[in-house]
Amino acid sequence: MNLFDFVFRLGVLFAIYGFIWGIIDIGLRILSSGRKRSVNEVYVIKAIKYFVLVDVTFLFCIDGDLTGTVMANQVIFAGIILLTYFIGKLQKGQNKSMLFKFAGPGMPQTQKVFNLRAETTVIALALVIFALFWFFPTYARNPVSTWFSESITNIENTPIFGFIFKVIGFFFLLSLIFKMMSAFTFLINRGTRPTGDNNNGIDHDDRQNENHFDDYEEVD
Repeated sequence: MNLFDFVFRLGVLFAIYGFIWGIIDIGLRILSSGRKRSVNEVYVIKAIKYFVLVDVTFLFCIDGDLTGTVMANQVIFAGIILLTYFIGKLQKGQNKSMLFKFAGPGMPQTQKVFNLRAETTVIALALVIFALFWFFPTYARNPVSTWFSESITNIENTPIFGFIFKVIGFFFLLSLIFKMMSAFTFLINRGTRPTGDNNNGIDHDDRQNENHFDDYEEVD
């Protein structure tokens, strides 16, 4: 499996997983009668969502008769893709948070919350679990991950839905390439940016803004 095909199939996996999880989330909301979720509830559910995602992704990497080198390369690259994917979600949440902040109190509040510290903690733990699966692969195979993997495969092999998600996977591939290029450019610009008293003052303000959390921001 070449690199582009691998990323493309991961895009299909992420798209179908998001679809299945969306149905599960709707079911949870129906069971709770639309009750507003607390911050803890939001991030417990998000942690489960991310943990299952990294589990299913790891199973995808080790699926088939692969040599140790090929499997290692796929696991490493999948980890990079997961990191890029999670950072994209984090940036999306931050952008929405800033939008609500500038819109003012007149904007209608949503029933979800955004907390930067909790978001980064969940992402970090998910990536740690993905890395631990490399040393303890037997724990990656469990009834939950197996059910998700089989469901994703069945949907992918469905003629109509499979085609739709393959189109989404293609755009995921393009989006991932642009995100990686953007991140690389960002790192270069940060590394070449001159330092000084004025920049230090700006960095201090940025850190203060990053530590400010809005409890009315929507989380995907």
